[in-house]
Amino acid sequence: MMKNKAGFTLIESLFVLSIFLIIASVTALLLKPHLFYLEKIMFFSQLKSDLLYAQNYAITHQTDVAIQIIPEENRYFAKEKLAADPIFSREYSGIIEIKPGTMPLYFQYGPGGITNKFGSFYIKADREQYKLTFFIGRGRFNVEKE
Repeated sequence: MMKNKAGFTLIESLFVLSIFLIIASVTALLLKPHLFYLEKIMFFSQLKSDLLYAQNYAITHQTDVAIQIIPEENRYFAKEKLAADPIFSREYSGIIEIKPGTMPLYFQYGPGGITNKFGSFYIKADREQYKLTFFIGRGRFNVEKE
C-alpha cells in the first residue's frame, strides 16, 4: 500500500521564501525616496505652522516672541523674550540643513506681529534648496524652491 504524501519539500519552501525576501527588499529600497519626501513636506508644514503660531502668540499676549534656529542641534524654538521656558521647541530631521542668508537664524516677533529683521535664509532638503524669505512690513514670509 502506497501513502500519498501531500506537502512541499524543503527546497520548494526555501525557493518561495527567497523570492518573497527579494520582493520585500526591493520594495523597501523603492520606499526610501518617499520617506525623504514626506520628511521634507512635514518639516515645511510644521515650520510654517510654528512661525504663524509664534506671530499669533506675540499679537494676542502683546509681548515679544523670539525665534531661534540652531542648525548644529537640528532644532528650533520660540520663547517669550524674558521667559525661561520655550513656547515650543521642535527637532527636525538630519536631512534638513538650514543656513543663514541675508537674515540671521535669530529673530523676533513684536507685539504687533512684525518681525524685527527681514531677509532670507536657506534650507537644503534632500539635494533641493529652498529660500525662506521674511518681507518688510507685517511679518509675512514665503518659502520658494530655488
